[in-house]
Amino acid sequence: MKKYHILPLLLLFLGINCSSAQQNKLSEEPLGFEEYDPVSTLKVEEHITRRAKFPFIDVHNHQYQMPTQNLKNLTAQMDSLNMAIMVNLSGRGWSQEWAEGTATLKGSLENVAKNEPKRIAVFTNLQFKGFGEKDWTARAVKQLEEDVKMGAKGLKIYKSLGFSGIKDDKGNRVAVSDPRLQGVWQKCGQLGIPVLIHTADVPSFWDPMDRYNERWLELKTHPGRRRGANDPVPFDSLIAEQHAIFRNNPKTTFINAHMGWYPNNLKKLDSLMTVFPNMYVEIGAVIAELGRQPRNAKKFFTKYQDRVLFGKDSWVPSEYTTYFRVLETEDEYFPYHKKYHAFWRMYGMGLPDEVLKKLYYKNALKIIPGLDKSLFPE
Repeated sequence: MKKYHILPLLLLFLGINCSSAQQNKLSEEPLGFEEYDPVSTLKVEEHITRRAKFPFIDVHNHQYQMPTQNLKNLTAQMDSLNMAIMVNLSGRGWSQEWAEGTATLKGSLENVAKNEPKRIAVFTNLQFKGFGEKDWTARAVKQLEEDVKMGAKGLKIYKSLGFSGIKDDKGNRVAVSDPRLQGVWQKCGQLGIPVLIHTADVPSFWDPMDRYNERWLELKTHPGRRRGANDPVPFDSLIAEQHAIFRNNPKTTFINAHMGWYPNNLKKLDSLMTVFPNMYVEIGAVIAELGRQPRNAKKFFTKYQDRVLFGKDSWVPSEYTTYFRVLETEDEYFPYHKKYHAFWRMYGMGLPDEVLKKLYYKNALKIIPGLDKSLFPE
C-alpha cells in the first residue's frame, strides 16, 4: 500500500500549492541583515533635492577617459545637478609609466581646452615607477612643474601611497611621509597648487569582522576592503604619516580627502583643523556620517566654513541628491543611497546660505588656481 504525505494532499485539497506555502513560510521567518530593508511608515515633509541650491565645484571626481571623452555630454549631466566646475583628479590615469601618464594628461588638457575650458579642471598625479632611484625626486619635481605649466591645477595623491601597492626600488613599502617625497610637497607650495590627498581607508576596515563592526555588511559584500590589524600597517600609523607631511610643509595647502576619515569623530577632526591650519577637508563618500549627526555636523561646518569643500568621489549623478538633501534641507529620517555604506537613516543639516556658498564654491575658488569665478554668484 502506498504511503501518502498528508500535508501536500491537504494543501492540494485546499487549493494551495506547496511552493506558495513554502514562500509564505519563508516570508514569515526571521530575515538576515542583508535582506532586511523595511519601508518607513514615518510621515514627514520631504524635499527631494536633485539640483544644488547654488552652482558648485566638485573637487573630488574621477574621469578616466577624458582624453577622448565627449565633454559636451559630461557637462550636460553637470548642468542637471547645477555643477559649474568638475575637478578631474585622475589627470595621469592609473599608469605608472611616465611617458604614458604624460600623454594621458596632455590629451585630457587638450580636450578640455578645446571643448569645455571653463567647466573642467584637471589635477596631475605622481608616477612612482623607479621610486628610490637616485634621480626620482628631481625628475618628479620637474615633471610636476611641467604639468602645471601645461595646465594642471593641483596634485592628487591616490590612497595607494602608504599601502603595499607603492614600493621603492628595493621592494619596501613607501610611507606617506617618506623623505624622498619632501621635494614634491615643497614644490606644490612654491607653485601655489593644492595637494588633494587620500590616505588609508575607513578605520573599521582594520577592525575584526564581527557583529560589533559597523561596516560588517560592506566588508561582506566587498571582501577586498577588509584589512588585518597590520595590513600593511595599523590605521593610526598611516594617518600619522599623513599628518607628518602637513606638519612639515606649512606653506603647502592640503585637501584631506574624505574628511581625513574622521567624519564620525568631529571632535578629533576639530583638533586637527586647529593643529594644521594648512589642511582643508572635503566631504566625498562621507555624507552618511554627517547625515546621522546633523546638529553636531552643522556646528562643525559653521566653525570651519572657510575650510570645507564639496566633493563626491564616484561619478554617479543620481547619488548627489543625498548630498544636497543632507546639506540644504532639514528633512528627517531618509535613506542613504547605498545600504552597505549606511544602514542608518539621514537627517538634513539645513546649512545657511553663506556656509553653503563657501562649501559649494568659494573655498575651492580660493585655493585652486585659475578657476573661472564668473560662473558663480557673489
